[in-house]
Formats: sequence, structure tokens, C-alpha cells
Amino acid sequence: MTKPSIPKGTRDFSPETMIKRNYIFDTIKSIFNLYGYKPLETPSMENLSTLMGKYGDEGDKLLFKILNSGDFLASTTDEDKSSSIKLMHKISEKGLRYDLTVPFARYVTMYRNDIVFPFKRYQMQPVWRADRPQKGRYREFYQCDVDVIGTTSMLNETELIMMINDVFKALKINIIIKLNNRKILSGIASFIGYSDKLTDITVAIDKMDKIGYDNVIAELRDKGIEDEGINRLTPILTLAGDNRTKLASLKEILKDNEEGLKGIEETEAIFSLLEDCPNATAPLELDLTLARGLNYYTGAIIEVKSADTVIGSICGGGRYDNLTSIFGLPDVSGVGVSFGAERIYDVMNELNLFPEKSTQTTQVLFVNLGDKEARYCLPLISKLRHEGINSELYPDSVKFRKQMEYANKRGIPFVIIAGEDEIAKNCVSVKNMINGNQNTVGKDEFVSLLTKNN
Repeated sequence: MTKPSIPKGTRDFSPETMIKRNYIFDTIKSIFNLYGYKPLETPSMENLSTLMGKYGDEGDKLLFKILNSGDFLASTTDEDKSSSIKLMHKISEKGLRYDLTVPFARYVTMYRNDIVFPFKRYQMQPVWRADRPQKGRYREFYQCDVDVIGTTSMLNETELIMMINDVFKALKINIIIKLNNRKILSGIASFIGYSDKLTDITVAIDKMDKIGYDNVIAELRDKGIEDEGINRLTPILTLAGDNRTKLASLKEILKDNEEGLKGIEETEAIFSLLEDCPNATAPLELDLTLARGLNYYTGAIIEVKSADTVIGSICGGGRYDNLTSIFGLPDVSGVGVSFGAERIYDVMNELNLFPEKSTQTTQVLFVNLGDKEARYCLPLISKLRHEGINSELYPDSVKFRKQMEYANKRGIPFVIIAGEDEIAKNCVSVKNMINGNQNTVGKDEFVSLLTKNN
């Protein structure tokens, strides 16, 4: 018999893990609602025509393709089988979504006549990438996206950064927020004489934190960037000083590049708006190596890292002006960020940030001492549940010791015992499983006692 297993890069989540994950999801969702965003869901699979070409060559390679149903090889020819690309087009028309942004753009295009713009939505669903599994990187993982589309105002970027701060403040994670602008990167590529290699440059410098400066330079050389261009690029990537100083230096360097200056102007606007909101954000740093590698970004680029762990990006996103035009809806600008639930979980687990007491676990267990006793307990359980206290009755009238062991293993803090003596006196015995104390109280009193302790 084959031993049961799951695909690499995927995981089963135990009830204990799910309680922690739901804490993250519920916290993030509550902040999204505070900012006026509404929920949306899209299918797990999309047509490959929707997904392909939106993430660059590297992204396309990471798409999980779904085989057509039926005899999918029947319509193929020998010529088709000579090329994996040709064969793929014949045998697969759908794929698992790579992210939530492209499906969102597809949704906006399809329902443009039903949507009120600016359209603000959040989406919390799994995505799939055929990547090499490693710590903090999975093939199936959840994203928590928030986007606003149909407006070019820098107020949106500003509010997203404020929202990022609020989310991680609520989760008690210390963060560093990094900011850049695709237009600045385009201006830099033009300045060093390689505007035609913008994608190659951004993909390389985006790896600075992962592979280091020397390896980035080596990759740029491999992509055809000669020493003269690298010599012009190096001082920009190593600009020192605070955000204002870096932007002032960039203004001088890119003074003849209109697009680069526009990116600087947009970045200055975000910094300026945030200065009007004291304590609105965690440390915010202009990082000129930040590119995020996705082709659809056209303006601000945002990335968030934990200040206390070495885990990679835990949130990121940016401005995209042309994404819906791919689907036939031009001139609709959007901006959004995605919270990486898996990495946030890893950070919180590593730093022991999850609350000890969860509202999703059972707080009270009623011992089952027989049919008569169970009937006595049922209306009492209903009272507790009505008060918002998670309660359960052990389903079988088994040995008392076994039921107490169940409470211990589940971490249930209170046990209610109602035997013949308690029923005769119209009361219950309440045992505190943490300190071992046990008290007998009237049926009406026990609700207030447990409410006070919860």
C-alpha cells in the first residue's frame, strides 16, 4: 500500500494551526473593512489566455497548467509533439491562478458596467506557483489582496501604506516599509543607456537582498549591460542619506528624463502626505533596488519586511496603469498590495506573537454522566453559547477520567460537572482546569461566573 502524502510545497493545517491562521485573516479583514474595501472572490482556475504574458517570462514558467478533460491528445499532431510550447497550447487551456491581481483586472473588465468607480475590493484566497519549495516559499499559499481601481490619486498609495501600518500594528509585528517607483527605474535605465533593457535591469537589482551586490552586477553583465552602464548605475544604487536627500540627488541625476522626474514627483507626494499624519506608518525607506520584478507595475512599488526576522517580503504591491487594457479596458489605473499570510504566520510563530487565548477554541466542556445529566446540561450550554462562550458537551457517557483527559488535551480551561447531587440542588460544579479549583454554584450564577472569567 502506498503511504499517503501530499505534493511538495503544500501543507495540511491542523485545527490549532487554523486557529492561528484565522486570527491573521480576521485581523487583516477587519482593517480592510475600516478603510472601506469590500470582499470579492474569483475562481481558482482561469483561462491561460488570461494568465499568460502578465508576469514576465519567469512568471509564465511558474504557472500551473491544467490538462484539458477527455482525450486531450487526440487533436494533436506530430509537429505539436515536437515542441513543448506547441503541445501545451493544444492540451491545456486553463491554469491555476498565479496571483489575485490579474484575475481582479479580468473581473473589472468583464463587469465594468456594474461597478461603481473607484472600485475598492479585498480578496483573500489561495494562489499557486510551480516554484521550488523552501522556507517561507510554498507552491500553494494564501494572499490577502486589497486594491482600488479607477483613480490615479496618490491618496490611494498613502492610505495603503497607512493600512499596512495598521495591519502589522494590530498583529504586533515590527516592520520596515520600502518604497520605489517604476518610473524612477525607467529613468535610471535610460540614464545608463539601456532603456531597452528595463526588465533585465529591474529583475537583477530586485535580487540585491538575496544574492548581494557582486552577483547582481554579474547578472547585469550576463544580460548585456557593459561596464560603462554599470559604472553609471552603481552610484545610484548606493545613494546614501535620508529619503529627502536621496530624492534630491535623483532629481539632479535624472534632470533630463521626464519619466524619471515624474516618478520622483509621485514619490515626494506620498512622503509629503504621510508627513501630515504623525505616527501613521512604521519606518518608510526609499529603496532604489526595489523592483518586485512584475511587468505590470507602472508607478509606486511597495514592499514590507519584518524588522525582527530574516524572512523575506511579507507584503508588497504597487501602481498599475495598463493591466485592464490587456483585457480591452484602457485608461483604468489601479493600485494595491498583497499581504503574504504564510510568511506573516511564520514571522508570528517565530516571534511567539499569537495570543495565548483564542476565541475560536472551546472554553467550557460539560461532562456527560448519562442521559438524564446530558438533558440537564443542554439548556445550560445554550445559555453559555448565547453569551458568546464556546461550549460543548462530551458526546458519550464514558469514564469521567477519559473526559477530563479530553479537556486537558484540548486545553479547555473550564469543566462543568452536573451529576445527581448537582441536579437535586439545581446547581453545577465548575472546575478550573488551570488552577484546579472547583466550586459549586447555582444554575443562574454559573453563567455570570464563566462570563466574568472569559
